[in-house]
Amino acid sequence: QVQLVESGGGLVQAGDSLRLSCAASGRTFSSYAMGWFRQAPEKEREFVAAISRVGGMTYYADSMKGRFTITRDNARNTQYLQMDSLKPEDTAVYYCAAQASSLFGVFTRADEYQFWGQGTQVTVSS
Repeated sequence: QVQLVESGGGLVQAGDSLRLSCAASGRTFSSYAMGWFRQAPEKEREFVAAISRVGGMTYYADSMKGRFTITRDNARNTQYLQMDSLKPEDTAVYYCAAQASSLFGVFTRADEYQFWGQGTQVTVSS
């Protein structure tokens, strides 16, 4: 089991940056591949970015490439999502997720993740 707590969300203007954090506790953090998802009002949860267990592999949704950067610090049991050039359409609740069942790779489907945080709200005004 792992517990995930997101932080760093807030209200920003278009073009600003935010860094989200996801602190993990419980089982060894490096045992998990990690990901970020988001859900806007009245929309389905969508994939944002993913990172492999030791951080050597990352993957992004097309609309986030070049603007968002996913990283992890296994010594601090934390993953991050640096979000630059934010747009109003990035407004959503952002969720951290952990995937425990595979040794390698990144994962883009929500149903591949076993553990989820409570989410942090990001609001981007125009």
